[in-house]
Amino acid sequence: MSAAADRLAAALADRYRIERELGAGGMATVYLAADLKHERKVAIKVLKPELAAVLGAERFVQEIKTTAALSHPHILPLFDSGEAGGFLYYVMPYIQGETIRETLNRETQLGVDDAVRITREIADALDYAHRAGVIHRDIKPENILLHDGRAMVMDFGIALAVSAAAGGRMTETGLSLGTPHYMSPEQATAEKEISGRSDVYSLASVLYEMLAGQPPHLGGSAQQIIMKIITEPAAPVTAYRKTVPPYVAAAVGKALEKLPADRFASAKEFGAALNDRSFTTAMTAASASGRSPQRDKRFLIASVVAAVALMAAVAGWLRPRATPVVSRFSVALTEAPIAEGGSPGSRATLSPDGRTLAWVSGEGTDARLWVRPLDQRRGTALAGTEGAGDPSFSPDGKRIAFTSGTTKRSLRVVPVGGGPVLVLTDSLVGPAGVSWADDGYIYYDGNLQGDGLARIRETGGSPEIATVRDTSRKEVAHYRPSALPGGRGVLFFALGVRSVGVLDARTGKHKMITRAEAALYVETGHLLTVTTDGSLLATPFDLERLELRGEPILLAGGLLKRGNTIDFAVARDGTLLYAEGADQTAASELVWITRSGVVTAVDSSWRGTFFSPEVSPDGRFVAVGMGAASGSTVVVKRLDRGAEIRAAQGTWSTWMPDSRNLLIWGSAPGGSSIGIVPADGSKPPQWLGIDGRFPRASPDGAWIVYTTRPNRVVARRLTGDTSQVVLASEQGTITFAPVLSPDGRWLAYVSRDNGEQLFVRPFPDAGSARYAVASTSRISQLPFWSPNGRELFWAGADGKLMRVSLAPGAAFEPSVAEPVFTTPPMLFSGGGVTMAPDGRFLAVRTAGGEADRPDELVLVQGFFEELKRVRPQ
Repeated sequence: MSAAADRLAAALADRYRIERELGAGGMATVYLAADLKHERKVAIKVLKPELAAVLGAERFVQEIKTTAALSHPHILPLFDSGEAGGFLYYVMPYIQGETIRETLNRETQLGVDDAVRITREIADALDYAHRAGVIHRDIKPENILLHDGRAMVMDFGIALAVSAAAGGRMTETGLSLGTPHYMSPEQATAEKEISGRSDVYSLASVLYEMLAGQPPHLGGSAQQIIMKIITEPAAPVTAYRKTVPPYVAAAVGKALEKLPADRFASAKEFGAALNDRSFTTAMTAASASGRSPQRDKRFLIASVVAAVALMAAVAGWLRPRATPVVSRFSVALTEAPIAEGGSPGSRATLSPDGRTLAWVSGEGTDARLWVRPLDQRRGTALAGTEGAGDPSFSPDGKRIAFTSGTTKRSLRVVPVGGGPVLVLTDSLVGPAGVSWADDGYIYYDGNLQGDGLARIRETGGSPEIATVRDTSRKEVAHYRPSALPGGRGVLFFALGVRSVGVLDARTGKHKMITRAEAALYVETGHLLTVTTDGSLLATPFDLERLELRGEPILLAGGLLKRGNTIDFAVARDGTLLYAEGADQTAASELVWITRSGVVTAVDSSWRGTFFSPEVSPDGRFVAVGMGAASGSTVVVKRLDRGAEIRAAQGTWSTWMPDSRNLLIWGSAPGGSSIGIVPADGSKPPQWLGIDGRFPRASPDGAWIVYTTRPNRVVARRLTGDTSQVVLASEQGTITFAPVLSPDGRWLAYVSRDNGEQLFVRPFPDAGSARYAVASTSRISQLPFWSPNGRELFWAGADGKLMRVSLAPGAAFEPSVAEPVFTTPPMLFSGGGVTMAPDGRFLAVRTAGGEADRPDELVLVQGFFEELKRVRPQ
């Protein structure tokens, strides 16, 4: 333990035995301890020394007694408090569980029913406390514990006790009471009298985040957030999640009103409205219409005046330093535009000194690695880098490691100034990221044992297994390695749980640390993460313990997530690089495309983050995945009318021949990932006990084909002998995306062998022949058959939909591959394309058919200074 913990342990030795630190927040550090008298585990919160220094211990203990009298099933009780050895502390029961913040870090959003239930439980606790004369003043996700699904409010009245004990000296501590995202306007404007309606506002903010995945107001600093709270109305929660019921959205809107008098009179009323289906937006509008415009104007003027005064206080709390100006500018790559992307890796990076940019331009075999010193106007293509991807500079900045897919994918190294290219390995190299560590290892997406990470010495040699996916935690694959300094370990993205994990190089074990798509560590002591919606966050990170040490702060939004590609890097001089482009997480829509290229919307009012559409065999319904940060949902809708039906949680779905049931690929207890679920959502999935991906049913419904590990396409009967039958298992390659022809005679699948190839085999006697249909650097859309079985379709790296036609007969004799459209009517958004029984194509595109704007690289110089201002250490 630390010296402070040792002193605390000595001071409390007669009552408590300190075991370990549990975490630290803005005002206190939390320790797990044993209550020696009552023989129970407790959590001891110790106020930060800088805060305790200005508090009167006697006054603090006296004020906190008020909260000790609270007794409610949704309030975490207070056991003890006091002063010992110069420490101010209070003691609560130690309860296994996680805070809402921890849940949101992992899930980003909660189910609507769960979020509303949790909020009503908290509202009940607040109503009880308010009637006892106690206002919480600091309702936020970190202060709400979820235990066995039940909400328990922590730190009740602590903020009031600290404020009362400190009197007017809070600014001396450098700490603020209330977290900016959840402050009520009256807290933000430093009103002296705070009522229970302030807690109602804060609780509504927490519910907003549980539903929308973000608080009502965001900003790059506390000042920006507070100004928005004071002056800007919160966007309706349905703007971020349209499935929120109108009465819930109306209740949230009323609770977030700027004027306390326009909110619910009590937490009880708020909780009741969340359960009242008759509480509609009309009620909120009626409430708003009774407001006096002059009163609003006076309130706004007063708020702004108060805000100006408050900014000085906030500035004092955060202690911003006098720093150089932060510069942002776009890098023009006119001679070689950045590649369109699509792989799970990256396309651009910076040298460690921040002086040289490296990027990939071109697609497939035409891709090349380019470098450009930032003090020059033009870049240079490096010879011998055909098919390049995933560039990563060496720690000294003199070489670049990259993957190459011109032959079987390999890991290579080239000097920055050009020269001989060294092939480090061509064994099981994947397209999902490279990171050159400062201990002489290069980490990469390698499939030496499942879809984990591999590493190899920078001088070559035999590749080593770095990480092995944990199937018990539903980890599907490990992508995007990012080495930590000093050989401490490596960060990575875990597909399946959609979280960032960290490998501890000392133990060889890994753990998940936060919900995000990519991460890297910077020398200011922060973990930078990119979320599903393209937000860039910074969180203090303990490099020794490999743990997050605080709350994330939003730094920027709009980072490009091009398909599975994420580009961002930070140099040692504090220069940030990231890519911007069309919003890949924006709403999309389903469209029909005819053979002549005419595009029409299926339902212009139906929008979401769609992917993998599948038309039912009878042509009446569509099943489509809807992406969300908290997980994907399989949605079913009639193509001609009707509301959507949420059939199940899952990543992928396809129809059974009866048009009534779906095969889904999701996550279930016991490691099963394939199940069958009614399309109307009337029953939960029936899991088949199979750990596989991309399942498809045979036309007679007797078989399913799917991808399993290691790298095999297999089949299994649904009745009778259900043992697996291996259909395809190319040595040293990855096979996936199997699909059977409508007559059940042919199996098409993709193999990552010599690039990516589309193969066809007979079914079920797959070992008797193998036909190569197409070879390309990347199959960007999964293959599918026409309903009559006479055509096989796929899309290549250039986004063109391709086809071969088949002549009737016993032999497989495809025509020469050709584009479906002479002039492509659109670029598929990555969400997928398929064919309906009537011969039309069903595809996903950005809502309204807006064209993507070209990707661009953005440099931010002085980024470390900006980071220190918004998150001082």
